[in-house]
Amino acid sequence: MATNILMPALSPTMEEGKLAKWLVKEGDVVKSGTILAEIETDKATMEFEAVDEGTIGKILVAEGSEGVKVNAPIAVLLAEGEKAGATVDISTAMKDIKAAVKAETPGAAPPKADAPKAAAPAVPVGGAAQQTKNDGARVFASPLAKRLAASKGIDLSTLSGTGPRGRIVQSDVENAKPGAPKPAAGAAAPAGGAGIPGVTPLPDARLLYPAGSYEETPHDSMRKAIAKRLTSAKTLIPHYYLTVDCNLDALMAVREKMNAAAPKGKDKVPAYKLSVNDFIMKASAMALMKHPDVNASWTDTAILRHKDADVGVAVALDFGLITPIIFKAQTKGLVEISNEVKTLAALAKEKKLKPNQYEGGGFSVSNLGMYGIKNFTSIINPPQSCIIAVGAGEERAIVKNGKIEIGTVMTVTMSADHRVVDGGTGAKFLQTLKTFIEEPASMLL
Repeated sequence: MATNILMPALSPTMEEGKLAKWLVKEGDVVKSGTILAEIETDKATMEFEAVDEGTIGKILVAEGSEGVKVNAPIAVLLAEGEKAGATVDISTAMKDIKAAVKAETPGAAPPKADAPKAAAPAVPVGGAAQQTKNDGARVFASPLAKRLAASKGIDLSTLSGTGPRGRIVQSDVENAKPGAPKPAAGAAAPAGGAGIPGVTPLPDARLLYPAGSYEETPHDSMRKAIAKRLTSAKTLIPHYYLTVDCNLDALMAVREKMNAAAPKGKDKVPAYKLSVNDFIMKASAMALMKHPDVNASWTDTAILRHKDADVGVAVALDFGLITPIIFKAQTKGLVEISNEVKTLAALAKEKKLKPNQYEGGGFSVSNLGMYGIKNFTSIINPPQSCIIAVGAGEERAIVKNGKIEIGTVMTVTMSADHRVVDGGTGAKFLQTLKTFIEEPASMLL
């Protein structure tokens, strides 16, 4: 009997993905472990393996398709004895796919329980928006009118169109009376905070600029995930911020000596080259072990205090941002941390990171010092409770024993979740972190 191959959940937080490439074709015989396709999530591109044996009878989702929901049918697997050319009953699979597409189509009305089996054609993106009036008649509106109506909370089915063949246009929405009913359930939600309780959605930016004055770059999976996660984090997590200045003179001297002592191979390339960020990662791990109340995560029923210092490091990519994790960083030396960060960063740039390399963690380090940024604040990366924003080390006038001297100073700002970390606790943590950075030898004690 034919079975559906479903879109897999390749990470605990994955809701949808892009079917980047099929590695099999219709008629191919597969067995358990055969690589079927490459699936692109918001963070990485991963291979999808077959679980059962059989023959690929029908591919339902074309490669390159984006926004494919987890557990949506993507292909049909024929059982032993069935022929690839045999007629396959895929009506259920196609019904599920069409329902999902219809639900995602802007302005599409929710399917009726007694709707006929033959599905109506989906409205192309950029075409006339289509809704249904109470009497069952269809409502046509231009994309601009639809977006404007959504931002104003106006139900298009209550308007009369003045455009060609009764189509609703921009002026119809602009002239609509205030207090018009909100869009029916299932209508497209406006962007910019839509769906977050207590947050008033922002209007579509395209309504504010003349047509032709900009170019559109469609969101990819990573950009959508970044927008969703960070909007949620900034909205739902009560952030507060603490800042300290750290003198880097001693750290820079130790770093120079360690790099000079690095063994060199036949090609005369040093075995390692430590960065200031490597010291910060190690100092963060050591400070977390001394302050377990900071190394924690919030849940609705309890605070989770982590036994190890799993420290994330923000990696800027041309197409987004990702935070791979150095697990058990408190047990690793500076050279090991440095090499591991470089390896993870290279994998991130190739979108080859696996979920277990970037999910979880208890703390993160975001460093923009290499860009000359003096100080900034970062948004907490859930389920973590704290992140430090590291600025550039620069020469500043400092006072020592009543005298003004020149020192290399770096500003560190910590964003903390007040549900988990109280202000005093966060301040004590930063004091310890400052000590480790200013006196690197203290990390050996």
